[in-house]
Amino acid sequence: MSQNETTVPVTLTIMGKEYKIACADNEKEELIRAALDLDEQMRKIRDAGRVNGADRIAVMAALNLTHELNVYKNQNNLLKQQLSAGLTNMSNKIADVLDNL
Repeated sequence: MSQNETTVPVTLTIMGKEYKIACADNEKEELIRAALDLDEQMRKIRDAGRVNGADRIAVMAALNLTHELNVYKNQNNLLKQQLSAGLTNMSNKIADVLDNL
């Protein structure tokens, strides 16, 4: 968040507990969606009954969400590599065609 951005107060509810924080005005909606995702993940863990205690539930949710993020990052990197290889191949074919004109 830069100094020029307007901050707004946001109240987030996670597992029935309210958290009041400030964030950039243009990030408010995304922050609310993130809190809703976190709340859903924590409730699933709690309702499954495998983990007790809010701290442990929060850590498990953080691990699950971080794992999911890492999977998406790896998929994104693979797609970037495939796209780069495809573009290089296409560029080489175009160069070959132009050389043969």
